Amino acid sequence: MSKPKGTLIIIGGNMYLPPDTNDAVEMEDPNFYDSGILKIFSEQLQGKTRRIEIIPTASNFPEEAAARYVDAFDKLGLENIGVLDVRSREDAQNEILIKRITEAEGVLFTGGDQLRLTTIFGGSLFLEALRERYLYDKIVIAGTSAGAMAMSETMISQGSSSEALRKGEINFCSGFGFIKNMIIDTHFVQRGRIGRLFQAIASNPGSLGVGLGEDTGLLITRGDIKEVIGSGLIIIVDGTWIRHTNIASIGNGEPISIENLNVHVLVPGDSYILAEKRIIHTESE
Repeated sequence: MSKPKGTLIIIGGNMYLPPDTNDAVEMEDPNFYDSGILKIFSEQLQGKTRRIEIIPTASNFPEEAAARYVDAFDKLGLENIGVLDVRSREDAQNEILIKRITEAEGVLFTGGDQLRLTTIFGGSLFLEALRERYLYDKIVIAGTSAGAMAMSETMISQGSSSEALRKGEINFCSGFGFIKNMIIDTHFVQRGRIGRLFQAIASNPGSLGVGLGEDTGLLITRGDIKEVIGSGLIIIVDGTWIRHTNIASIGNGEPISIENLNVHVLVPGDSYILAEKRIIHTESE
């Protein structure tokens, strides 16, 4: 199977945005205009129109969520911005909205509830059109927080952080399927979610676990992790070499044991070759 022509940017949430656009982060990031994640997003756009569509479907407050990103892109000099206000499965079959997806050069899914994303877009003509664009066009598709978690084929739909290493505390469903054999979690360090990813990979050892720190993301080109971007950490959990886990033999609520689970920590500038499961550290280049 040929590698996708599109670019994915998956982000752990709570990005530093230009002043007055991110209520969750009071400090201004002085490097935003040179190296912020949305700046990198804008640099990946390769067409002439530089048209970006923001999709705030995951948010409980979609208008406010979209406005923050419209403002942020405006401060980066990008003015051809639209908002696809998809709130129902009927909207996800709307030919006018689908046509806009076929013309966009960049798409950004905001944070919120990832289950809202999959229940609205799953199996829709909208998602089918976006997958086609990702496979065959040089489109840039970004997702932050819930928007990032939905990018994988298998998605964590909900689950406790404090009790994550007890069987049954983590639930899964099908995601958008842009990335196969990967399970993504977000706000990873800040919300202590490493146990969620341990259970996810013990249950799905053929998948690679990716824990995204806040204001940190992965730039994925042609189906490979080209670079860690942003300001934080990425945790990689690899279940390939698990020798033993009791997860299949215990009951719900019982503690999970896992032997020989591999964990790696990546920093901005590092990359990861998925086919070889090999890290390239920034200082080695």
